[in-house]
Order: sequence, then C-alpha cells, then structure tokens
Amino acid sequence: MGVEFASERKLLAESELAFVQNSHYPALEGMERGALVDLARWLREQRARARGIISTHRRVRRGKQDARSASAGEASERGIMAKKQVYARALKRVNARIDALDAEAKRARAVATMRAALAARQARASHAPASAVAAADGMRPRPSRKPRPTIHGARIGSVSQQGRVAQARADARS
Repeated sequence: MGVEFASERKLLAESELAFVQNSHYPALEGMERGALVDLARWLREQRARARGIISTHRRVRRGKQDARSASAGEASERGIMAKKQVYARALKRVNARIDALDAEAKRARAVATMRAALAARQARASHAPASAVAAADGMRPRPSRKPRPTIHGARIGSVSQQGRVAQARADARS
C-alpha cells in the first residue's frame, strides 16, 4: 500500500474510508456510471462540509464568529484540511473516470452514426451512368499550341561579348 492509503486510513473514520477506497483504481474501474455519480456526490458533500468547518474555525479565530463549543476556537484545522484534501483527490479520480466513461460513450455514438451514414451511402443507387473516361486513366498531356521562340545564331553569346567590350573600354580610360 502506498503512502496515500496509509494517510487516508489515519485521517478518516471507517465509514468514510470505505467510500474513499472505492475511488482508487481497481474498485473505480469496476463501477458503473450511476454508482460513480453517487460516489462523486457523497465526496462533494463531505468536501463541502470540511470546507465549511475550516471556514468556521478561521472566522472564530479572527473573532468574526462565536465558537460553538469551548474547544472549537482553539482546535487546529490542519487535520480537517488534510481530510478535505483526501476528499478532493478522491473526487478528482472519480470525476476523471466519469469523464472517461462519457468520452467512451460519445465515441461509440459517433462511430455508430458514421457507420450508419456509410451504409446509407453505399446502399444508395448511382444517379448517372458510368462515363467512358475512368479516373484511373489519369490526365492526358496536351501539346502547347504556342510557337517556340527561336534565337538567331548571331545573338548567342552577344550579351557576354557586350560585357567584355564595355569592361575593356572602362579599363582603357583609366
């Protein structure tokens, strides 16, 4: 058993511990959604109760509220805060499992809808007869109708020759 199990056992009473132990992995996986929702509701109520006790202790300590009993004003809320955190962690695990179940159900509905749509599409008859050209044939090349530009033989290399001539003139001036 891990540290968390041992600390939960120290903090909680037997009746509370049974609920929190159901929020751990092996027991959590086997529960159905309705039982998980009931467990989450119970954990939420217990967490809210602990939160209320803590806020009452703080108000008594600040002098904003009268203590309900003689020892209530002096008592430390550290144990109650730890208990509240145990409930919060358990609630987080249960909520994650509920979300996972909801996501799984949503995914199953979406797959069923897509399969039904595919079956309906495959069952539907084709509106037009098959054409002579099939998609597998691909595109056929069409030759260009533009005339190819022709370059006169005397022009080939004339640009580079013009550059050489211009450079020679510049060198001669200097």
